[in-house]
Amino acid sequence: MIAAAIAETLAAIRGRRPLVHNITNLVVTNTTANALLALGAAPAMVNSTDEVGEFVPKAAALVINLGTITAVQAAAIRLAVAAARAAGVPWVLDPVAVGVLRYRTELARDLLAFPPAVIRGNASEIISLDGGADGAGHGVETTATPETALPAAGRLARSSGAVVAVTGAVDLVTDGSRTTAIRNGDPLMARVTGMGCTATAIIGACLAVQPDAFAAAVHGLALIGVAGELAAERARGPGSLQLELLDALYALDAATLEARCRITA
Repeated sequence: MIAAAIAETLAAIRGRRPLVHNITNLVVTNTTANALLALGAAPAMVNSTDEVGEFVPKAAALVINLGTITAVQAAAIRLAVAAARAAGVPWVLDPVAVGVLRYRTELARDLLAFPPAVIRGNASEIISLDGGADGAGHGVETTATPETALPAAGRLARSSGAVVAVTGAVDLVTDGSRTTAIRNGDPLMARVTGMGCTATAIIGACLAVQPDAFAAAVHGLALIGVAGELAAERARGPGSLQLELLDALYALDAATLEARCRITA
């Protein structure tokens, strides 16, 4: 049944072509835009303080990524999330490297007041965003596991009202009371920059058509996980994986999802 629900979300994305507004980092802008296009969504990368307030209400979802944050981009993000709250546009937060540097950590915690529908991060980012002193992170890398971060994720979900997705070898999604595990993906994906950021953007596409934020997070992680498995089977290494992932996202269908999804509550 869960695979059928994911297929319905995918069909809705392809049928509606929702506009997904991304304020993201310069490392992954092209990657995430192409992934959204391959999936069937319409990406936009508007990030000017002169435009975001006007543009956000036109979008079906907003994706905020703190990867290469600057003071100018932070100002645009603050305007964007305020506009999203005013317009009722759901948004997802990717707290890249939160806990490593004070500026981005304080910004991420400030943004929780607006609040996001979904927070997606690795274990160290989620532990740190919850207030942990040491999330065991180094930049975007983490030595913590989603399982060890689950208590922090539950607290963060309850305090913020957001669904929290902790990604790693096994992805965990929680709203503070229920938890779902997604066991799709391939280790080769960790050798390509921006796979987590792409997962966040795909969750944004799911949020654009799926009003249940918990379902949107689970569906988004399953979509990129299954596509990542297919891509890894065809790839010769990290370089070709990036190309194969776009083709896999484009080719996803209900039968593939039914055969591949490994999701447990």
